[in-house]
This record gives sequence, structure tokens and C-alpha cells, in this order.
Amino acid sequence: MIPSDQHLQIGSLLFPGLDQIDLTGPLEVLSVIPNSTYQVIAATKAPIKDLHGLSMNADKTFDEVGQLDVLHVPGGPGQQALMEDETFLSFIRNQAEGAQFVFSVCTGALLCGAAGLLKGRKATTHWSAFHLLPYFGATPVNERVVIDGNWVFAAGVTSGIDGALQLAAMLRGQRVAEQIQLYMQYHPEPPFDSGTPERAPVEVLEAARNAAGELTARRLETAKAISAKLGIDPAGEGV
Repeated sequence: MIPSDQHLQIGSLLFPGLDQIDLTGPLEVLSVIPNSTYQVIAATKAPIKDLHGLSMNADKTFDEVGQLDVLHVPGGPGQQALMEDETFLSFIRNQAEGAQFVFSVCTGALLCGAAGLLKGRKATTHWSAFHLLPYFGATPVNERVVIDGNWVFAAGVTSGIDGALQLAAMLRGQRVAEQIQLYMQYHPEPPFDSGTPERAPVEVLEAARNAAGELTARRLETAKAISAKLGIDPAGEGV
């Protein structure tokens, strides 16, 4: 836990085509961390649309923000277009170097991998991209939230809320995290038991895989190219 009198700078990345819940779910938690400043950061202050067309604006651009104590990297389909964007990747890389915690949600893990930051780490990501983690030197762990040192990885989409609450406890203690959880009335009782590949009906899983098939294939090709560039053997050698 970080001393309560230490002011924290917390920042979430925003980019076109992200899944807004990867951003706004954790935002609900991170924006009320005691004695902190929370900001949304992007390459531009112009409106940015998520994958469903929701328009959002950043508080600061990459050039305007100082060193963050907590860097939050969301994911979503728009991640694919940034896997070789050195401006975006270098911002993640530079901030991660000085941050006290890095928090990845969903396929934000792939962006961290493209920045060369997953080598030797235990990590998770959305189930559709889980098999890609070894291409970035990571050890995949099939859990909703994975903590490796000062890195917190949340799996897909809504798991970002779980990860943010765990991060809140790491920053300010369990009691603070519990108070945030209570305010949010976060006590999920889903109407169906279809929230993971292991539990979803076969036909539901197959339909979901087919829907994501084209993007998954493109992600695989990108992962292979980045793996070669980073000198990583996804089978384990050279990691």
C-alpha cells in the first residue's frame, strides 16, 4: 500500500476503437481513489469514438501529461491499429518505466506486449487473444485478474472492474476498495452462466469465435511479426 499522504497521478489511455468499458469500468474505480488526480490521455484532444461510436475526449495529450504513478491501458478492436504505432508504444514504454503500477485490461495487454514490456511476466487478456501472449514473451494465466509484481492484468472487458478494485486495494488498502465497491453496488449476478469459454454453451462459443475470427487472424499475424522483431520464441526459448 502506498502512504495515504502521497498524492497519486493516475491516467487511462484513450484511442479510437477501444472498448469503452475497458476504460469506463476502471474509471469508475480509479477516479475516486483518495488523494489522487485522475485523467484520460490520448494522442489528441479531438473527439475519439469507441468501437460502437461513443464519442469521448481526453483531458490531456501525450505531450501534456507528466509522469504517472498508475498507467491504465485498455483494449478493444482498435488496439490492432496501434501495434506498430511507435508514438503510442513509446508513451506506454516511457510511462511504464517510471510508474508505480501498470494496469492492463483486455487486449491492452497486447499493446504492452508490442511495447516490449511483457517479457517474463505472467499475464492475461481477453479469451480471444489469450493464445497470443507467448508471442510477446508472457506466460498466460487463465484467471480473471493476474498480478505480477507492480503489474495488474485483467482479462476481458468487465474484468477491468475487478482488476481496478484490486489495484485500489494495493494503492490505498482493502477498506478503501470495499467502500468504492459498495458505492458502485458492484455485486454481479449475471442472468446466464456463459461468461467464459469454459462455461459457455458450445454453439455460443463457436459463434463468438467465428465473429472474432478475422480480427483474431490479423492479431496473430501481427503478434508473429512483433515476436520476431523482439527476438522472442513463443515456444519458450529466448523468452
